Amino acid sequence: MLEKQTMDLVDKGLMLPLMEEFYTIQGEGYYKGTAAYFIRVGGCDVGCHWCDVKESWDAEKHPPTAIDVIVENAAKYSDTIVITGGEPLTWDMGPLTQALKAKGMKTHIETSGAYTVSGQWDWFCLSPKKNKLPVPAAHTAAQELKIIVYNKHDLKFAEEQAALVGKDCILYLQPEWSVRDKVVPMIVDYVMAHPKWKVSLQTHKYLNIP
Repeated sequence: MLEKQTMDLVDKGLMLPLMEEFYTIQGEGYYKGTAAYFIRVGGCDVGCHWCDVKESWDAEKHPPTAIDVIVENAAKYSDTIVITGGEPLTWDMGPLTQALKAKGMKTHIETSGAYTVSGQWDWFCLSPKKNKLPVPAAHTAAQELKIIVYNKHDLKFAEEQAALVGKDCILYLQPEWSVRDKVVPMIVDYVMAHPKWKVSLQTHKYLNIP
């Protein structure tokens, strides 16, 4: 169990359960192919059965780390910072994003939108999940909507979510990696029939990078 003082700092967003941080190429969505520094925060109870980072779910497995340390590490590598998880909005993102922006860095988030929206974001990627739907503020903030497609029912879910975001939000359908051979033809046909959507692929996996 964490000491109360540490728990208080985590609750305030001054420390975060840091799973990993790494410099790589963004593999998905609008910014695919661009260099970015990723901060993966532990903690998520959305519980997608196909999640490829289930080790991120239990926040207690990841050491609370001062945001000053996280910012210092990020500043060594890139001016574009992607905060992901887990579910980053489990925690107050205000202090971390304020500190990053004070250093002149751009802040991006990848989130299910299931929790209160906090933080200052230059790019807000919403990837909603059926298990725990986004809060209305997440739909309002979304600049990119990314729906993971595991089966044909996800296309109906995609349209339901697209109806809730702004008209300028960019819409993506992304095959879940383990069933990609099965769902890619379905996604291609759907996008050709509904060209408001774009196809997103996990290109980092094809490139064999983090």
